[in-house]
Amino acid sequence: MVSAQVPNYRGEVLLEPGINSGKCMTASSNSDGATVTIQSCTGATSQKWSFSGGSVKVFGDKCLDVTADGVALQILTCSTDNNPNQQFYYSGDFHLAWTDHGKCMDLTDGNQSDGNRIQLWECGGVNQIWNTGYYYTDLPNTSEDGQSGTNNCGTGSSDSAQCQTAWINSAEDFCLWAPPTVDSIGNSERLEVAYCTKSGRGARTMPDGTLQGVHFVKTPDYVQVTGVGDFTKINVAAGDAGGELDPHGADGNGNPIGGLVYGNSFGTGQQYHEWTSFISSNEFCFRACVGAQAATLCQHIYDVMGCYWNMPANYDSGVFENCDGDDDLPMGVYGTSTWYQGVSPTPTPHPAAPSSNCVPLSTVSVTPARKRRSSNGFEKVALWTTYLITTLVFSMPVQ
Repeated sequence: MVSAQVPNYRGEVLLEPGINSGKCMTASSNSDGATVTIQSCTGATSQKWSFSGGSVKVFGDKCLDVTADGVALQILTCSTDNNPNQQFYYSGDFHLAWTDHGKCMDLTDGNQSDGNRIQLWECGGVNQIWNTGYYYTDLPNTSEDGQSGTNNCGTGSSDSAQCQTAWINSAEDFCLWAPPTVDSIGNSERLEVAYCTKSGRGARTMPDGTLQGVHFVKTPDYVQVTGVGDFTKINVAAGDAGGELDPHGADGNGNPIGGLVYGNSFGTGQQYHEWTSFISSNEFCFRACVGAQAATLCQHIYDVMGCYWNMPANYDSGVFENCDGDDDLPMGVYGTSTWYQGVSPTPTPHPAAPSSNCVPLSTVSVTPARKRRSSNGFEKVALWTTYLITTLVFSMPVQ
């Protein structure tokens, strides 16, 4: 088990099983002895947990607590004497462990049904991965220490926005990370902001002519958008060979720090906890993964290998399309062997997985992201709208 710590995300967070980010750890009520289960994420107070003093708290004064059998979990009024049954830590490999007991919070039998009670079990296994994050309509101002921008971006659009919340839904509805001012990706990776194809997300929008080819694919385990363009229009330095961006930098914070990614493809407003993106002055790729294989399919250790090696796909200029597809083979994995960057010889990239049901985007009217009433989130924007193949056309901002 990796050394003890608290999550990198600040404040009250959701705790979501790694195998399903649409489910959240939930206290059944605000009372001593209330059970702890998984339920569909709603952002309710009963799903907002904080880490303080070695304990995991909910409702302000209740703590995650181990029942007498040493297996089941409940909540109980927080003790004042560091009750060992209320001492937990969040590990660097995304386990929530009972301190000094060798047991971890476990999604019982991997059952993802609402009401499944969470248990403690010997540490190890995919059912013990717990991601932290935020509900899409209740984003914090900042999510990580040292963040330069904001996550609670509002519903406007501005050329100077410092929004660090990105969305990826389709070829006509996605965002890219790029510098806030003209710079190379290598110099600015911790500061990147979101540039989106939809106005009204509180982010910057991509100027006309930025995108010259876009290929979107949804597979069983990820969404991915790849393409080419003139990314000097979004402050990538001319001639920059680019770099990789992901949620797991060397210090545990993301690149950019506090960068959050959401989408509607696997459930409305689900947070993608594993994603990887490359951008240069003329090419981009962005993949966001879900499920048990998310970390493998969105691997981020091959940061000098570029787009096509990590995400083999269609990068043709002049082609704009939405497709279904199969999963690519995991980057760096060849049969039973894993290649590590810097080891000679460098293997060739995997072939691109087959895609199907491709819908070309020809003539279009691009609409703003639709604002949900009484929230700072957005409703799912319908796919397969029409698109002007030579340029992206942005409509007026949300009124």
